[in-house]
Amino acid sequence: MYRIMSSDEAVSLIRDGDCICVNSFVGIENPVVLHEALYERYRKTHSPKHLTMVSSAGFGVWDEERNAEGYIREGAVDRLICGHFGAMPSTKKIILENRFEAYNLPLGCISHAIRAQAGGIPGALSKVGLNLFVDPRQEGPGINQISTDSSFVKVVEVDGHEYLYYKLPKITVALIKGTAADRRGNISFDDMYMSGDALSIAQAAKSHNGIVIVQVDRIVDLPSRPRNAIIPGCLVDAIVVSEPEEKEEALQALTGSFEIPYEDWGTWTEKLENLTSAHRHDSLSAMIIGERASRELHKEDIVNIGIGIPETISGFARKTGMLDHITLTVESGSIGGFPASGKYFGAMIGAASVYDMANQFDLYNNGGLDICFMGALEVDQFGNVNAHRGPGAYAGIGGFANITARTPTVVFCMTFNTKGLNVARKDGQITILENGSIPKFVERVRSISFSAKNAVELGQKVLYITERCVFILTPRGLKLLEVYPGIDVQHDILDLLPFSVEV
Repeated sequence: MYRIMSSDEAVSLIRDGDCICVNSFVGIENPVVLHEALYERYRKTHSPKHLTMVSSAGFGVWDEERNAEGYIREGAVDRLICGHFGAMPSTKKIILENRFEAYNLPLGCISHAIRAQAGGIPGALSKVGLNLFVDPRQEGPGINQISTDSSFVKVVEVDGHEYLYYKLPKITVALIKGTAADRRGNISFDDMYMSGDALSIAQAAKSHNGIVIVQVDRIVDLPSRPRNAIIPGCLVDAIVVSEPEEKEEALQALTGSFEIPYEDWGTWTEKLENLTSAHRHDSLSAMIIGERASRELHKEDIVNIGIGIPETISGFARKTGMLDHITLTVESGSIGGFPASGKYFGAMIGAASVYDMANQFDLYNNGGLDICFMGALEVDQFGNVNAHRGPGAYAGIGGFANITARTPTVVFCMTFNTKGLNVARKDGQITILENGSIPKFVERVRSISFSAKNAVELGQKVLYITERCVFILTPRGLKLLEVYPGIDVQHDILDLLPFSVEV
């Protein structure tokens, strides 16, 4: 039976050595009050310690002084298993200092492994990750030198087919943020951007006789409508009420609390960008890439558009009217709206449906998308892509591996080189005024996020769209498919590649 507690009382239930699973998505819907109460307890008592933390999409609020950053930095956590670390600035740094074990698994594979635990199954099988960095025959999921636990990912064979078997530590504590609890303890998510893995996390914790702690905005008298109660009260141990900060109108729009007609999506997107100071990729190079990439869209496509340069595609799709004929999706579970970016990535303007994150990755894993547009840090001579690990930096794979694994058409949107690239366009002619000092086409990528070998075997169409040309993947490697007007093939492309391509 649940009890209503203070945040201090609730986190006192957490024990040394617990495995805590957090329901969040990058920077949104974190149970911040619970994290900060846990930090205060640890700061005063040095307990709980030796924690393992698990989160499909990572948990942070883009501020190294808030949320879980403090107790992670001061030593409460021994192991961290996440799909993405982007919103955790302090944690990202100290991972590379070998301060504790840290593992990066594909976001959707963590989500499915959590759901497996909820059903009493130790782990989840997936073809996602084969021949990528996470494959133990490649690098394995460990990020730093001390992360050598081989139990999280194994290669197995079932009915003559290879799979990766993803297994998480037994979850004993669930930390969840919800909207409201009714008098029976049922938890609803009505004013939330997403529900994520909430139900699966709660079920997984209870399957191991663990505890479920939920932070809510309010207690309501009337029971929630049964279909709206995501977590039943019988699974909840502690409810912490914390009155939320008042949301700006642009953020309320992301909760689905009022309808936003299609024709108003552009207006609301601008309001949101102004509010969050999201970085807008409006450089000429990005616009050239986005314009060309948008021409790969077809009516009735189900689509995922990644962050960064790919975000420009939606603007061109809106201008041409194509946006009205496609369905956009985002990894957190939203479908049929317009994805937010920046600090609110994972939320969606005008979503038609928001369901559990594991279900969204079912769609991605089974090839349910028609096309996806992703960014890339590096591409090598074979067509492999590194999108998650830079020199001395680590963001994590996120949903990238799941999204690109079986989607029939995969489009990588990237500049030919970076840091100092200067491009001009006049009368449809493109001129490279200055090349960047960092090449993005390399002989061998630092780490494999996307396997060209897998793509060729599956028959995927793979394009690499830059500000000066387009490459396509073939069984022999990259082929120069298209050169933009004004570009000199030899001088601007071939002379700058460290490997030969089919022309």
